[in-house]
Amino acid sequence: MNLIIIHSDELEQGRVTLADARAEHIRSVLKAEPGQRLRIGLLNGPFGRGTIETVLPEAVTLACEWEAETPPRLAIDLLLALPRPKVMKRLWAQLAALGVGRIILTNAEKVERYYFDSHVLEPDFYNARLIEGLQQARDTHLPEVRIVKKLKPFIEDEFAALYPNTLCLLADPSSEKSLSVSVSSSAEHVVLAIGPEGGWTPYEIDLFKKHGFKAIGMGPRILRTDTACIALLSLVTEIQRR
Repeated sequence: MNLIIIHSDELEQGRVTLADARAEHIRSVLKAEPGQRLRIGLLNGPFGRGTIETVLPEAVTLACEWEAETPPRLAIDLLLALPRPKVMKRLWAQLAALGVGRIILTNAEKVERYYFDSHVLEPDFYNARLIEGLQQARDTHLPEVRIVKKLKPFIEDEFAALYPNTLCLLADPSSEKSLSVSVSSSAEHVVLAIGPEGGWTPYEIDLFKKHGFKAIGMGPRILRTDTACIALLSLVTEIQRR
């Protein structure tokens, strides 16, 4: 935990009292004492410093000071064909740590319908893991999550209005065009679409291309969904920073 995330409704007169895993981390891992200053962040807000006032077995109290400005959000979103629940469980924290602004989980021909009934799609479950990722990466921006059960109407009826003037990339192992050729440092906003383990169907690929997506590949290797997400998002972020 490299940043302690504070929720605005936890603050009272500039102080916060923690009695959960964050307090245990302060006591057991940081071994912090009164007077010590810790890195904190307000969820969807600025960074700050928390000065420890009390450390008790049941709770830790911090006096909070906040920076004047909220850090910028990375301009990269992910449209992901919903993977198996155990894979999605692992991905939540990683996606937040990589700075994804919006996570759109969608159905696809090769996505099992019962995946959408999993508890990993419950807000209480995924928000806790997203915050875990933010605390790891020192970020305060909680990704927006949207679940789309019908891909075709979403792409045809909603996508263009949601993403005007956006570079839209479609991960497709059969594409010979590399990511470095398709993305430049001038790309202000990128949406990356990654398919299921069995890949997008030809119909789905054609649907994406008709609505402005550019197919990109990473060579001949076929990657698992979670590996592809981490690799491609990392590469896009690095190119944007140049």
